[in-house]
Amino acid sequence: MISPQQIEEQKIYTQMGMTEQEYDRAKVIMGRQPNYTEVGLFSAMWSEHCSYKNSKPVLRKFPTEGEHVLQGPGEGAGVVDIGDGLAAVFKIESHNHPSAVEPYAGAATGVGGILRDVFSMGAIPVAALNSLRFGEMDNDRTKFLFKEVVRGIADYGNGVKVPTIGGEVCFDPCYAGNPLVNAMVVGIVKHGGIKKGVAKGVGNPVLYVGGATGRDGVQGASFASTELSEESKKISSSVPEGNPALEKKLIDSFLAIMDNRNLVGVQDMGAAGLISSSCEMASKGGTGMELNLDNVPQREENMTAYEMMLSESQERMLMVVKEGTEQEFITHFAGYGLTAVVIGKVTDDGLMKIYHEGKLEAEVRADALAESAPEYRKPSREAAYYSELKARDAEINVTDFNQTLLNLLGQPTIASKRWVYKQFDTDKNTAVPAGSDAGVVLVEGTNKALAATTDCNGRYVYLDPQIGGKIAVAEAARNIVASGARPLAVTDNLNFGSPENPEIFWQLQKAADGISEACLTFGTPVIGGNVSLYNEHGGTAIYPTPVIGMVGLVEDVKHITTQYFKNAGDFIYLLGDTKPEFGGSELQKLTYDEIFGEPPLINLQKERDIQSLVLAAIQKGLIASAHDISEGGFAVAIAECLMPSDNDYSLGADVFADVFTAGENVTPTAFLFSETQSRFIVSVSPKDKDVFEELAGGISPIGSVTSDGNLDIELNEEKAVSIPVKILQDIWGGAIECLL
Repeated sequence: MISPQQIEEQKIYTQMGMTEQEYDRAKVIMGRQPNYTEVGLFSAMWSEHCSYKNSKPVLRKFPTEGEHVLQGPGEGAGVVDIGDGLAAVFKIESHNHPSAVEPYAGAATGVGGILRDVFSMGAIPVAALNSLRFGEMDNDRTKFLFKEVVRGIADYGNGVKVPTIGGEVCFDPCYAGNPLVNAMVVGIVKHGGIKKGVAKGVGNPVLYVGGATGRDGVQGASFASTELSEESKKISSSVPEGNPALEKKLIDSFLAIMDNRNLVGVQDMGAAGLISSSCEMASKGGTGMELNLDNVPQREENMTAYEMMLSESQERMLMVVKEGTEQEFITHFAGYGLTAVVIGKVTDDGLMKIYHEGKLEAEVRADALAESAPEYRKPSREAAYYSELKARDAEINVTDFNQTLLNLLGQPTIASKRWVYKQFDTDKNTAVPAGSDAGVVLVEGTNKALAATTDCNGRYVYLDPQIGGKIAVAEAARNIVASGARPLAVTDNLNFGSPENPEIFWQLQKAADGISEACLTFGTPVIGGNVSLYNEHGGTAIYPTPVIGMVGLVEDVKHITTQYFKNAGDFIYLLGDTKPEFGGSELQKLTYDEIFGEPPLINLQKERDIQSLVLAAIQKGLIASAHDISEGGFAVAIAECLMPSDNDYSLGADVFADVFTAGENVTPTAFLFSETQSRFIVSVSPKDKDVFEELAGGISPIGSVTSDGNLDIELNEEKAVSIPVKILQDIWGGAIECLL
């Protein structure tokens, strides 16, 4: 056994991810030198992944309260009221580093972990989403990662019978060495059924429920808190593997017992495993905990206390029940084929006491691990590239609009993701599956539905982090509104490079400023989320990618709206002004194979006003379809309106516009391909035309839906685009599969 003296002399704590200053801080807290197991506990709980020691000052910028918020940050997931005594529970988390090492297992366990966060709150999981980033699809490694990540997400989600209703998949060279895999889950709970991860009641037993503990994922939290490299991969002995069949048993068994008054608290064993769940529950309860590791189910021989406390084996839960009722719970779980054992008890001394083979292996204050991690205010410096790229002229003019549109539709980030979505199951409550602006799931027993989306354009955030942060929230809200829902709240996943780099930390700060301002404007507080830093490979960071997961409420299911045109003869309207804005756009990337200039600007008040108009028109029954304009601009968006999931391409569109009335300095190229924000394409039935135009302030249509299966766009009385929808579909629908 390594002695405390050897730990200090050989600086073993640095191999676990602690700095010398942090080790010294731990010694002061303990009043002595920590032993090997205790150093492991500190290193995991004080890692960025668990403590947010580098990001807490930034996270405090976010608004976290609102009229609908029932639970903000600090629990397994956030909770918002949706009326009728029900609430939506949701959260997003990353599994980036594990997915880079073992893409199938990493993605699958990412889904499993976020599911446990949601159902541990007492909620029935009703929908899953994801946000994925990969390098360019021009090499076998990226193709392998892409296919295996999608397979992992699909197998796990389908295995637990939770439908995946939406998400996004983007491709860019900066993610080649460090892909991003963010998973989100939405659940529904009754107000009185909300549970929390808390340990209270001195003498109450602590139960371990679920799969056995192995050595997989030991020090996984520290692994996720360093730059991804061949050396860092060795920190984690292996990426844990998921078992969706076991997870389904956990979901069913816990939901069946959540209303039991003898259940005190429950929490998932996620990052940092048993130590995180136990010390966090004790800390929140103002208590301590004694654990006897001899009782922990183990699937490997001769495991040490260090390994058992830090293992990240999957499908495990920790719970506290009232003293004397433990057998009732053990019997309950046995009925589902699950192991449940008492491994400890709640104490009143505030200490985590960990026993193994009759010896006290660790004794640390719960608060010291859960709350006393150092907090850093890292140096911040405007990125050197920022002014240089901003000064470059991003204006573009193309002449062959037909070919440009086809080329854009074939770009992997824009192209149809049906190859991905067709691998995901739906269920009877899936009102709008993946593929439209937002996924929509019905709320059983009501006439309501929930819309959910994940959004972020990392290119915009790279060019201007503050503007990009605003746009990420605004686009998520646009997608929610276009689906007929009122945005409620946000869960975010802040994916950035190393905070040790002042320029990266500047990106994080400025993006948070933008997100915060947008959330305040839209009344969508941040009720939870995840920070994933150190997303770098070979010294190169990813684009700053603060993914926004948003949930909205469809107050009446008749308001559910999709992006697809419905009937020939309907009028087409473009809502919002267009400007020549190409910085960070798909057209710029296609033309120059790089991004530069300023990203599209955004006026949050105007954005809110146009969203309010669209939602009001939907709720009045005036809008047949609605689609936000994002990557690729107007031409791509209207093409997407013509390609429904049922593969009926009989509808077309005839657009006629004077581009000079669309906005200041607008050229045909800008009208078609600019990525100006705060714009929607909507279609309206002839019978509703006059009422809609009055509501929209006298707006006029720019075209109509036709029955000829052709997309025709006439600008300034000259034909700009004329392409059969079937050809658009062949390019857009087959691009991903052709690359694979």
